[in-house]
Amino acid sequence: MERATFGGGCFWCVEAALEALDGVESVTSGYAGGHTENPTYEEVCSGRTGHAEVVQVEYDPADIAYEDLLEVFFTIHDPTTKDREGPDVGSQYRSAIYAHDDEQLETAEAFAAELENEGLYEGIVTEIEPLETFYEAEEYHQNYFEKNPNDAYCSMHAAPKVEKVREKFGPDATAEH
Repeated sequence: MERATFGGGCFWCVEAALEALDGVESVTSGYAGGHTENPTYEEVCSGRTGHAEVVQVEYDPADIAYEDLLEVFFTIHDPTTKDREGPDVGSQYRSAIYAHDDEQLETAEAFAAELENEGLYEGIVTEIEPLETFYEAEEYHQNYFEKNPNDAYCSMHAAPKVEKVREKFGPDATAEH
């Protein structure tokens, strides 16, 4: 198993979308990229900890490649808006890739550059840097979409992302990727 860590807005949405992928064993919501040790959700939401809401993905590279995770990550959020995803505004919602090793760092940087070169995105603001520390979010944030499918926020924001992933990347998908 390998790990990847991504921030693309509210972690509930990113977690739910990535859990829909074959080869992903688990997705854990948490915080990374900041300066406060063991931050709470309330502290992160204040915007004063420097942390982003992130998910840590445990995946089997024999079933899904890191590059495939990057493709899904860039598909489910807007990497060109600084400190914002949908209705969520603040540095804690920034677009970020926290690499677990030099290979992931180089791959993520090259992947983002290629997206820009191909003209798929203009002005990617995704923060790409080594992961220093991942702090697991409180239990009530884990599998939030699965536990709260009728929550208004989840219905409006997470559900469309999950559906997009299933349609574009699911086992029955016909899209080229």
